[in-house]
Amino acid sequence: MISSLIPNSELRTPNSIFAFMFLRTIAITLLLTALSFAESLSLALPDSLERLVEKATGETMALDYKAALNTAQALKAKDEGAGCVIESIVRISMYDDLGDTAALFKAGESLEKCKAQGLWQGLQMFELGFVQSETGHSIKGAMKTRSAAKMFEDSKELDPQAFYAIYAYYVDQSFSWLPFKSDNRSHYLTVLDSASKVSKRFWPLFLAPLIWMHYDKEDFETGLKLSERGLKKAPSHPVMLQIKADMLYRLKRYDGAAKIYEQSAESYLKRTGKSIRYWCSVLNLIRIYNDKGDQKAAQAWRDKLKAPEYKSLEKWMPGSLMDDLKKRKLL
Repeated sequence: MISSLIPNSELRTPNSIFAFMFLRTIAITLLLTALSFAESLSLALPDSLERLVEKATGETMALDYKAALNTAQALKAKDEGAGCVIESIVRISMYDDLGDTAALFKAGESLEKCKAQGLWQGLQMFELGFVQSETGHSIKGAMKTRSAAKMFEDSKELDPQAFYAIYAYYVDQSFSWLPFKSDNRSHYLTVLDSASKVSKRFWPLFLAPLIWMHYDKEDFETGLKLSERGLKKAPSHPVMLQIKADMLYRLKRYDGAAKIYEQSAESYLKRTGKSIRYWCSVLNLIRIYNDKGDQKAAQAWRDKLKAPEYKSLEKWMPGSLMDDLKKRKLL
């Protein structure tokens, strides 16, 4: 079949045959390189593996971490790199919800060793950057996040674009004071909004930063609507409920914010004991009742900080929350 593509007069010429075979090899090499490059700019997986990632996300948001870890292991058996990354994301979620710092450190150790390929390596680095920042290595974490973002930058897929948007938004915000500096934050908000709606695999990773971006803009109404969108996808999710309460507080809807945080404190006390999220509830209730003008209630919650359990976890409290309380001398 190959020979039928070559004129008969050239079939008997060794140099012509060599030249043809050489060009054919070059063409195949370029095609494989192009395909490899396209794959390197993608987070896509075979359908059966995509379903496992979606399943792990659903189980994580349903707070069934054991099931989510099992699903990640099933993915890991078929794609070691992607499974390792998803397993680590589940562990980071356990830290975020349960205050399980051991899960956070274990996620960091795993992310250092994951054998992910292509943009899954970018996601590996992105999540590792978060863990490093959260565990006190902010400069190292920022550099890792930057490297990951550069890998996502040229992808045409929505999910990688959304991961890049998280990084790029804060870069533009950092330099927004400079004259003549381009500012694409509105575009990045749009990308994240779209991804948080349609991505079945990573929507929580896109929705949370999107909410906090609007919070930073003091657009608390949009932040509230987005938190309610999250609660429609993951009803009664305890972290998303606290985020909703934060928006209500900034909108001066103190009764609604206090109700959520009081229920959250009670729920976390039962689920996890006096964990990080429990103390976040206590600290937020201090300032909610203070701003509402109910000093008796504020003091009642403040008195809880005398417990030794709080002192051991104080360094894990959100910096912005602690800064606000200290600045206003509410502690």
